[in-house]
Amino acid sequence: MTVKPDWLRVKAPQWERVGNVKEILRDLALNTVCEEASCPNIGECFQAGTATFLIMGPACTRACPYCDIDFDKKPKALDPTEPSRLAEAVRRMKLNHVVITSVNRDDLADGGATQFVRCIEAVRTVSPHTTIEVLIPDLCGNWDALKIILQAAPEVLNHNTETVPSLYRRVRPQGNYDRSIELLKLSRQIAPWVYTKSGIMVGLGETDAEIRQVMQDLRSVDCDILTIGQYLQPSQKHLQVQGFITPEQFASWQAYGEELGFLQVVSSPLTRSSYHAEQVRELMKLHPRKRVLSIES
Repeated sequence: MTVKPDWLRVKAPQWERVGNVKEILRDLALNTVCEEASCPNIGECFQAGTATFLIMGPACTRACPYCDIDFDKKPKALDPTEPSRLAEAVRRMKLNHVVITSVNRDDLADGGATQFVRCIEAVRTVSPHTTIEVLIPDLCGNWDALKIILQAAPEVLNHNTETVPSLYRRVRPQGNYDRSIELLKLSRQIAPWVYTKSGIMVGLGETDAEIRQVMQDLRSVDCDILTIGQYLQPSQKHLQVQGFITPEQFASWQAYGEELGFLQVVSSPLTRSSYHAEQVRELMKLHPRKRVLSIES
């Protein structure tokens, strides 16, 4: 296996704080993408008392070769108690900002949209001042389901493009690049007050020009926030890293993204789509948007 460069070394966390978060998650029987997807920042985030909750899982109906989440063609039925348990975790952890993501649930007619809504509503009930970010799958292009999620008015709608179009067949075979761009475009049209966000992982064989084109495509649909991070191979059975991108290159992409007009670009080797997501609260103060209470059908 290729040796990781020095800039990818992660400081050992203080496990007392990490253990406290783990205890809450175990007590409430909740999944986090931090654990299921083997995120390298788990120590830092758990130590800070934050987590990205993974709902409707932990098994996914897609088998993307880069992802460490388990694959299951026939996942379990949705748990009606999940929203209230998630909200209780938000209360106990005293979160100012919460990220709620999910596995792909292509077995469900709405892709799990109603479960996202139940979770948003449950969090709002117990912690009304907590801002909410949802990191959603592509819903198989079901835009009525997208509207259902946006109607619940999360502050941030995140959907990752993940990689460049030329690598989709190898990296994200059940995904569709144009569909992901369309999702972000429609989100802006349906709920212009919601901040839209997307993420790209690099080191899979893409070129600098291809990354910059994806950035242009995202800005063409008025995407607000972009994250760019290094892909790390979770195990020998997953896609191999094709190259470790230097911090200087990440800084170059950040500068380019700011020139394109993104409100925020987080670009570094250890960046993940939910890394330091709470910073969006400051972004909302700098770029406030008036929320409309209802979305027309």
